[in-house]
Amino acid sequence: MIIIKSEKEIAAMRAGGKILARIMEELGASVAPGKNTWEIDALAEKLIMKAGGEPVFKGYGKESGRPFPGTICASINSEIVHGIPSKDRLLQEGDIFKIDIGMRYQGMITDMARTWAVGQISPEAQKLLDVTRECLDAGIRKLRAKGQLSKYSGAVQDYVEGFGFSVVRDLVGHGVGKKLHEDPFIPNYKSKEQDVKLKAGMTLALEPMINVGTYEMKLAPDGWTYATRDGKLSAHFEDTVVILLDGVEILTRI
Repeated sequence: MIIIKSEKEIAAMRAGGKILARIMEELGASVAPGKNTWEIDALAEKLIMKAGGEPVFKGYGKESGRPFPGTICASINSEIVHGIPSKDRLLQEGDIFKIDIGMRYQGMITDMARTWAVGQISPEAQKLLDVTRECLDAGIRKLRAKGQLSKYSGAVQDYVEGFGFSVVRDLVGHGVGKKLHEDPFIPNYKSKEQDVKLKAGMTLALEPMINVGTYEMKLAPDGWTYATRDGKLSAHFEDTVVILLDGVEILTRI
């Protein structure tokens, strides 16, 4: 069931999204060779709490007996998503580092991700970052009330594959707001699943995960971290948006 948000709920997500975007910028500025991912996670939690928010990733999945231990997902190079922050994971020159972060603010959740260059990165890695960011924007431009969600998915896949990269199939975007994961699931590729007609008031977390090589992935022994099966690089960008009567608003950008 897709939840249509009220004006009050959207206002809370708009305020929270702007705060979260500023936090992400501060986290990105702290990314540097020699930093460990636990330090960046600790900074994220400090900034969220100072802003009056609540981290929503920390403790996620506790009903399974293996709750996620971090405020952010901290994924490096071939890791796609859900990397666990650790004092033992040091960022190195040439890495690409994915920060995925969610916050509850005034009762509503926004969710976003960015991929950051650690120092100087290879031309291939830079192209991957650029294409992943650009494919998200290409998909967002297709969203409008009374339109079809599949227009987003097709635009992302077409853009990415035009550069020879691949779109992760087994992880998708999702509705967001009252809960971290709401309906609908949002593939970043053309799907045979039933399409969704968009309505004003829908709030969506759009998050293409793009690989240099195969779209296939594997799960690490920690039970959380997904990585590319072939060990090649992966990038991740995500924004929370709201569908409006006259277009779409990106809530997690300043």
